[in-house]
Amino acid sequence: MDLSVYYQKLRQIEAGLLGQDVVVLSKATPDGGRPGVLTEVPRSIAAKLLLEGSADVAAAEAASSLRKQVAEAKRVADLRAAANRLQVTVVAEEHVKRPAAESDD
Repeated sequence: MDLSVYYQKLRQIEAGLLGQDVVVLSKATPDGGRPGVLTEVPRSIAAKLLLEGSADVAAAEAASSLRKQVAEAKRVADLRAAANRLQVTVVAEEHVKRPAAESDD
């Protein structure tokens, strides 16, 4: 294959993709690629996958659904991380130092 033609097609496909990131739907490939897996990738990688025939651009509903799932998973992970950072110290009342009583002068 002529590399100049390959990269020209790659640039054309990349120019036709909207947004910074593109959700692609994988296809079955002879080297073991699993069909039907949604993945959000940068535009340049999406163009390469499309050109090589190992993926298609996902439908808008599927892309929206994937992005919602990813956002929810991140929210849950952030909550778990915040819960792990929370530190609580329990001190018995007899161990608490009380301020000295003010003297009457």
